[in-house]
Amino acid sequence: MAYENGGGAFLLPYFIALFTAGIPILILEWSLGNKYRGAGPRAYWNLSRRFEWVGWWQVAGSFMISTYYMVIIGWVLAYTYFSFGTQWGSDTESFFTGEFLGVTDSFWEIGGLQWRVLLPVLIVWAIVYWLLMRGVSRGIELASRILIPTLAVMILIVVIRGVTLPGAGEGLNVLLTPDFSALVQPGVWIAAYGQVFFSLSIAFSIMITYASYLPRHSDLSNSGFVMGLSNSGFEFLAALGVFGVLGFLAVQQNTEVTEVAAEGVGLAFIAFPQIINELPALNSFFGLMFFGALLFAGLTSAVSILEACIAAVREKFGLSRPVALNAVCGLAFLVSMLYVTGGGLYYLDTVDHFISNYGLALSGFVEVVLVAWIVRQLGSLQQYINDGSYIPVGRWWTFSLSVLTPVALGAVIAFSIYEELTSAYSDYPVSGLILVGGGVAVGIILVGFVFQAIKWRERREVS
Repeated sequence: MAYENGGGAFLLPYFIALFTAGIPILILEWSLGNKYRGAGPRAYWNLSRRFEWVGWWQVAGSFMISTYYMVIIGWVLAYTYFSFGTQWGSDTESFFTGEFLGVTDSFWEIGGLQWRVLLPVLIVWAIVYWLLMRGVSRGIELASRILIPTLAVMILIVVIRGVTLPGAGEGLNVLLTPDFSALVQPGVWIAAYGQVFFSLSIAFSIMITYASYLPRHSDLSNSGFVMGLSNSGFEFLAALGVFGVLGFLAVQQNTEVTEVAAEGVGLAFIAFPQIINELPALNSFFGLMFFGALLFAGLTSAVSILEACIAAVREKFGLSRPVALNAVCGLAFLVSMLYVTGGGLYYLDTVDHFISNYGLALSGFVEVVLVAWIVRQLGSLQQYINDGSYIPVGRWWTFSLSVLTPVALGAVIAFSIYEELTSAYSDYPVSGLILVGGGVAVGIILVGFVFQAIKWRERREVS
């Protein structure tokens, strides 16, 4: 995201988004889950029976994200293997889009399943399914205790290597030089809020679900600040390594840092293999560290995304964990096969664009307006947080959620709609954007109302 939005130009909106929406909503969602003792739908049902659909909307968003997120992790697993001996060769772009993904010539040309993609995706699904089947403490928590520290070590290796390469300073200058003119560019703000929402896992029921597993009156505010700031600090640390190696590549090619790589997935799967090829020593080891770190980060994120869906379905229909797990993962697996086809990159990019630019921001907007202005429970939630927190949340929190966050998110959504109407995303056909992207965006909202109409299988008492 930082690379796509001009490096330093991205930092100011990013940190503004973190403090005006990210951390306040994170603490809000933890209070909802911890107080009302359930995943998103049950928490909203206890908050107000009319708005259970908001929880299902967020769960449906998580579900759709999981379907393509698992495929991206499959790419990463494959590239972790390709790192041994830099098997992608010298033409990294042709290898990624041609030999590996087998991308078709046009949006509506689906093509067949690509076995090079299918095999690692199947492996990733098997790993995630096994972790989820083991439950919260024996699977999810255990995996996090192992994978997150390992991830931190890997990233440190990447950063140390990146910032010590010849020309690294050129890349760091791009990252660390703020561009105040970027504040008037709507796209930078849209990307900043989308990144904060995605990386903090807010506005799609994940944090509500996990907070329901904590003891009542846990220290939510302090934990919220620790998590929000440590997450952003870790992202910033990783950015130092990324821009360091981009600076190295720019010097090697005698060009500008902003011109050395493609945007989006091209940065990870085209530019970085090219950088790894040109490293003076231990290039296979560096590739293993970089893609291995992405793999571990992806696995822990995928588990959290799917857990939010499994918990919601389990509570609503009174199912056992294995049955809910099989239903959610089975359906998500089938949908994910669309992205394993030759046209999968087109559909993945389109769905991600609409969910990131509309789904998360709009979901967060509805959430804060609902709590602060419709059911007016912000005060009671503030009291609940403060009853168990070492650092109480004060007027800044209520002011942010009742005024700053709705205004900021409302502006971001308006800018998103304006940009969508004035220019087609990535030159894709309008029919594809409407049917695939718009269809998913509208569909996940409709899912919310459909599931709200279904009666709870077990009696739920308002907390």
